[in-house]
Amino acid sequence: MRYKVAFVVGLALGYVVGTRAGRERYEQMKKSARQIAQNPAVRNAAETAGQTGLQYAGKAFAAVGEKVGDALPDSLSARVRGSRSRTAGGGAGEDEWGTSNT
Repeated sequence: MRYKVAFVVGLALGYVVGTRAGRERYEQMKKSARQIAQNPAVRNAAETAGQTGLQYAGKAFAAVGEKVGDALPDSLSARVRGSRSRTAGGGAGEDEWGTSNT
């Protein structure tokens, strides 16, 4: 219950602050966020984190697969195989988000 109240209070506070800041401040924050996202160092760090996450997901899938056997759903197996093929291909091209892995 405490978390629900904190969430509602945070939501209300965010709404009030957002409406007071106005459209101009929103556009300013959006421009800053875009500049940060386009920074090569940030992009490289995000790509590295994504690749590391995929590696850990593959290891976790293998560990669970050994213990569970064939009880894993086919949809999960296909998704993990798809992520493994993307990492094995060297990351060339675009991913499902429409961004290149540069």
